[in-house]
Amino acid sequence: MPMSALQSTVLLTVVSLFSQAVGFVYRVFLSRMVGSEVMGLYHLVLPVSSVLMSLTAVGFTVACSNLSARYRATGNFKAAAQAVKTCIGGFLCAFGAVALIAAPLSDAISVHLLGDARSRLGILLLLPCVLLTGLENIHKHSFYGSGNVRPPAFTEVCEQVIRAGAVLGLLWVFLPQSPERTVGLIVCGMILCEIFSAVTLTLLYRRFAGKHATGEGTDRKALRRNVLHIAIPIGWTALLGNLMSCATSVIIPQRLVRAGQDVSSAMSQFGVLCGMTMPLLTLPTAFISAMGLVLLPRLARSAALGRADLCRQQADRAITAASFFILPSAVLLSVLAPPLARTLFQEETAGQFALPLAATVALSCLESVLAVCLNGLGKQTITARNRLICGAVQLFLTWQRMGVPGVGLQGYVEALLISTVLGLLLHWRSLHRAIGLKARPFLWLIAPGLSSLLAGLCVNLLFSVLTRAGLSEGAGCLVNLIFGTALYLCSMTAQGVLRPSTADAGASA
Repeated sequence: MPMSALQSTVLLTVVSLFSQAVGFVYRVFLSRMVGSEVMGLYHLVLPVSSVLMSLTAVGFTVACSNLSARYRATGNFKAAAQAVKTCIGGFLCAFGAVALIAAPLSDAISVHLLGDARSRLGILLLLPCVLLTGLENIHKHSFYGSGNVRPPAFTEVCEQVIRAGAVLGLLWVFLPQSPERTVGLIVCGMILCEIFSAVTLTLLYRRFAGKHATGEGTDRKALRRNVLHIAIPIGWTALLGNLMSCATSVIIPQRLVRAGQDVSSAMSQFGVLCGMTMPLLTLPTAFISAMGLVLLPRLARSAALGRADLCRQQADRAITAASFFILPSAVLLSVLAPPLARTLFQEETAGQFALPLAATVALSCLESVLAVCLNGLGKQTITARNRLICGAVQLFLTWQRMGVPGVGLQGYVEALLISTVLGLLLHWRSLHRAIGLKARPFLWLIAPGLSSLLAGLCVNLLFSVLTRAGLSEGAGCLVNLIFGTALYLCSMTAQGVLRPSTADAGASA
């Protein structure tokens, strides 16, 4: 039996928080076992996975979720099953074509595009990982489209535990190795994890689909057109965006080397930023990811039924919930991230640029909510255009700013923040035009922003007092996190905006 929106959001939030926690602990142990240079090489290879996924699977997963929700809204369950099969077929065709090109060119990609020949083994091993991940994601999003979130929630929990155990286990058995082989061991652990997820979700989907096969179905040619109408713009957007992200990942260490640093030092700085600082600051995105998975199919159903008023209500509640949660999280982490990163990663430079990066994470979460709303309304082309503009701006500014002597990684942080602000403005403009949604500045920004600022200032002062009194940084972070959260909730209550109906708004979307 499908769960309600509130139950689905709560379950997925708990699962996402658990996954984030397991993933974070996994990254702590991983960074300690392999070092910052290997972390930098690993994060140089990861964007290739994103590019491969955007070429093959991303568009079909969104199409699967969207069309499954639309057909189920009209009671045509057979057509929903046809959509899943069509998306799987499209993905396998796309993957076969891409793999035949990428495998022979892996050496050229590693040397000429990524600028480090040691990434070749990781690129080759990513191909089976992408195949399994694509099959897993299509089946996972078919469940999201149907409103049945229990199967993907179960596999997500198991997946995170298996991934951490497989990767760390392989490293514990086979280290020490060269940086290239170490990255290969990490990807092999990811493959083991994806085997479990792909097989489990496929079996669960077949069992679920066999019980819900009613309806008239739909014309196969029309279905293929509908799938491609969604998948192509989403896929091309993801591709170009990930290419820009990959280019940025390549540019950063290269520009640092050009500024006078040696290759090892540049790769270490890149590994600290992407493998230690950013994972810590992105922990609050668990709630946003869960809400987006529930919001997109529900907006698709509302749009299919012609309920513009319901679309506005759902979008408004989602933005409100995101603001209430992400703004205080970003402010508190901007204060506590440097000492927390030093405690966990034992790296003095971890936590650098915490304030601008935390602001970027908060704005990117709001941008993601707006993008989910646009995709749920069938405005994938508009979302694609906006993201491509922002990606081009970020790439250009990263190149320009990091080329200035003495700027270094600060140039990348500045470019990321500016492009995120631009994306937020473009998405809001598009959503306002699409459904006539009106902004609510006090509820969305002013009230949570002021409460977050008050909590952040008080936590900053209290942390200094506690550490001078002899309390360790780790214990100080925990005490201040609890205090800051309580102060934020009290401030929101004092402003009269934190009521049960408001607090549950995003989950009800």
